[in-house]
This record gives sequence, structure tokens and C-alpha cells, in this order.
Amino acid sequence: MNEIITQANDIIWGYVLIGALVACGLWFTWKTRGVQFRMIGEMFRLLTDSATTSTGKTDDKQGGHKHISSFQAFAVSVATRVGTGNLAGVATAIAVGGPGAVFWMWVIALIGAATAFVESTLAQLFKQRHKDSFIGGPAYYIQRGLHKRWMAVLFAVLITVQFGLSNNSIQANTICGAMQEAFGWSPLWVGVALAVMALFIVFGGIHRIANVSAVLVPVMAIGYVVLALVVIMMNIQEVPHVMKVIVTSAFGLEQTVGGALGATIMIGVRRGLFSNEAGEGSAPNVAATASVTHPVKQGLIQALGVFTDTLLVCSCTAFIILISGLYDVPELNGIMLTQSALQSEIGAAGPIFVAVAIFLFAFSSIIGNYYYGEANIRFITANPKVLTVYRLFSGGVMVMFGAMASFELVWNIVDFFMAFLTACNLIAIMLLGKYAFRLLDDYRRQKRRGIKEPTFHRSQLPEIEHELECWE
Repeated sequence: MNEIITQANDIIWGYVLIGALVACGLWFTWKTRGVQFRMIGEMFRLLTDSATTSTGKTDDKQGGHKHISSFQAFAVSVATRVGTGNLAGVATAIAVGGPGAVFWMWVIALIGAATAFVESTLAQLFKQRHKDSFIGGPAYYIQRGLHKRWMAVLFAVLITVQFGLSNNSIQANTICGAMQEAFGWSPLWVGVALAVMALFIVFGGIHRIANVSAVLVPVMAIGYVVLALVVIMMNIQEVPHVMKVIVTSAFGLEQTVGGALGATIMIGVRRGLFSNEAGEGSAPNVAATASVTHPVKQGLIQALGVFTDTLLVCSCTAFIILISGLYDVPELNGIMLTQSALQSEIGAAGPIFVAVAIFLFAFSSIIGNYYYGEANIRFITANPKVLTVYRLFSGGVMVMFGAMASFELVWNIVDFFMAFLTACNLIAIMLLGKYAFRLLDDYRRQKRRGIKEPTFHRSQLPEIEHELECWE
């Protein structure tokens, strides 16, 4: 079974999805005039302003309820991005595709940030009210924007399976592997502990998830980046060599086996997408929950999340591994490679630090992944029993499955469903992208007129005004 899934993944990714991801990213970059580069200063301003806003108080009074702040939405989405993909995923990419895979992770992040901007802006535009928060995502903009209920339900099912179920198995698998390597703890009992903690949080809803993520994400990301920078500064003389190895390997200049370049690109794009999720249709689900005065605001903030994930955190892991020189040791892969690399640089404390870091990274991903599924379960049905069953499977059953399953099996399952999920979302945002482009033009016009906080009213898009529940 594992071999069959592997072959299917190679066909789907090798012949279809990589080209689609790159083509969409380049198209969106051109149509937005390089929004991910030209407006990076505005991204930081928006994020900083949102971070200084107290919990539950936003720059918008939509509905008069307590809403998720823009920063909290950013934190939840980064919680799912910054996780296993940054520590274990990068290590796997390097072990399988060579150092050049890092270069292609960078490429997919740079052009994918434009895709992330478009999908999250659309999620804000088509969001709906739900109790004391907003709800939305690709399923919602597919139904409201394209009027294709079947496609919306298909996406909702795929993302629930991908993130709420299979993706959580990877997070649990990586945590258990790291704990066993560092402390010798049994995967069974680590899995039980993870399941109990996850179930406690997921039964608390989006506000509990947002509050936990807003604390965990900054702490874990800053701590890991600081350590990585220390390791890099200790080996600053190796940095030019590491960059040379990445670039030469990326273009096949060091490969001697036919097809090696293709494998490098494929694994780099796959692990890059798993890490930053640009175009996959996951981040828009939480982007829609934020209360902002203009849809473009959250689109810009979510685009910044792609840079944070891949260009910063993933690069930290890559440099640690490449500086150590252990990336070509056959028996090292995944989180064990990262732990061994860090151990070679800072001693016995390395594996322990990675074990603690991956727990924070991956556990925050588990609870963030759960929410993506919840938002789409609610789209399919309002039956509370279905949601309860999903919570038990997402926070309990799949966490335990990941704890006990093999490393290869959990990654192959995720790659398989990720391909179909991404394809479905890319089709939707290519068809609806025109609205994101118009919103961006409107935002820029207001900024040029000196308006610090641009606003949007649904009457500005009269042809779809009746499809927009919010934005009165």
C-alpha cells in the first residue's frame, strides 16, 4: 500500500501540480504587480498594529460581537505552517532531494506568497457570520463566488481529511519520534498524552485555539530562530559554502545520476507547500475569522506568514543541517536528522531542545489543523453529533494513529491528499482572482489618498453584492 501511494504521488506531483503551483504563483505576482514584494512594509505595519490590539478588540465593529483579531488569525495560520514541515519536512527534503531542495522551497515561497494573498483576500470577502466570530474559506468562496455546491463540498471533505485527520498524524508521528530520540519515551504513551491535551483544547472552540496559538507561536518561533542564528554565527565562515552547495545542487550541477534534478525540484516544492501552505486552501479558513475593515488587510498579513515560515524558520533548519554536514548520512532522515545536526553543533542538549521545540511547533499545528476541519464540517452540516465525532477523530484517533504508524506511511498519505486539495483550490482562485485584484487596486487608491486604514463596502462590487453576507 505504501509503495502504491508513493508511485501515485510521484505521478501527480511530477506531471501536474508543480507546474500548476508555479504558473498560478507567477500569474498572481504579475496581476498584483508583485504585491508580496512591493507591500511588505504595509504587511509589517498591519501585523504590528494588530498585535498591539487587546484580545477580542478589533479595528472593526462588524456585528458588535467579540471577534478574532487579525493577529490572532495570523497566529493560528502560522501555528499550522510553522511546525513539522520546518524541522522534519526540511530535513526530509534535504535527505531525499539534496541541498538543492532548499532553493526550490525558497522559490515556491517567493511566488506562492502572491497566491496566499489572493486566497486569503477572497476568504475575507466571502466570509459569513457565525455566533461570536466569522467563518469562511475556500468552500465558502467556491459556493458564493462560483455557485458550485458540489465543488465546495468536495473541497470541504478534502481539507477535513487532509488537515483535520491525516496532517495531525504527521504532527503526532514527529513529536513521538523526537521524544523517543531525546528521552527514550514510548510513542504509545506520548501519543496518549498528546491526544488528551489536544481533545481538551479542540473542544474549547476557535477562541481557545486562537488564544493558545497567540502565546505558543511567537515563543516557539523566536526561541528556535535565536538558537539557529547562534549556530550560524558560530559557523559564519561556513555560510558561503552552504549557499554555494544549495545553488549548485538546485540546478543539478553536482548531480551525476539521471533524473536527480527533477527529484530535487519535486521534493523541494512538495515540502515547501507542506510547510507554507500557499495555494493549498488551508490558511484562508482562519484568515476569514479575522475582523478587519478591508479584505486586503488580512490578505497581506497571510502573505507575510509564508515568508515567516519558509524564508525564516525553514532556512534556519536547513542551515543547521548543512553546516553539520550530516545530510548525506543514509540512516538519518526527518526529525532525527535535525536533532543529530543540532547535537553536532551544541552538544547533548541539541536533541532535547529539538524535542521541546517540535512539541510546541507540532502541537500548535494539531490544534490549528483541527480548526480547518471544523470550519468545513460546519459548512457541510450543522449536525452537532458530526462535529463531536470529528473532534474525537482529529484530536484523538488520528493522533494515536500517527504516534504508532511508520514515518514513510504518514508522509505519503499527506502528500496524496494535499495534491487533490491544492488542485481544487487553485482552480477556484484562478476563476475568482479578479475580485482580489480589484480589492487590491481599491486599497492602494485609498492609501494614495492618505487614508491610513482603508475600508470596504460590498456595494463596491455590485455584481456580487448579494453574495456578500458581511461588509455592510
